[in-house]
Amino acid sequence: MTGNRPIKFRILELFLDGREYWNYEIVSKIQEEYGMNSDYGRDSINFDIIELASGGMLKDVDQKVDEEGIYKKGFLLHKYVITDFGRVRGSDACLKYV
Repeated sequence: MTGNRPIKFRILELFLDGREYWNYEIVSKIQEEYGMNSDYGRDSINFDIIELASGGMLKDVDQKVDEEGIYKKGFLLHKYVITDFGRVRGSDACLKYV
């Protein structure tokens, strides 16, 4: 299981397939893997995603308001994709040879 790996490393690893993901898709996956099922856990994971984006490792490619309550009703959802810099940093962290 991935529960011993730092969460930010695991988030980057999930993006290494090159696909675009909504923040709630990644958050729910990490919550399941790390047993972080509280609102605090949800928001902490989302903050980790935001930090990776602000560091240039993920790129925000789309946004929409959560009108259905998938993540948090009325909250702005973001779709991200990994950047070339994120791939290099992920490789440097020995996540996967890219």
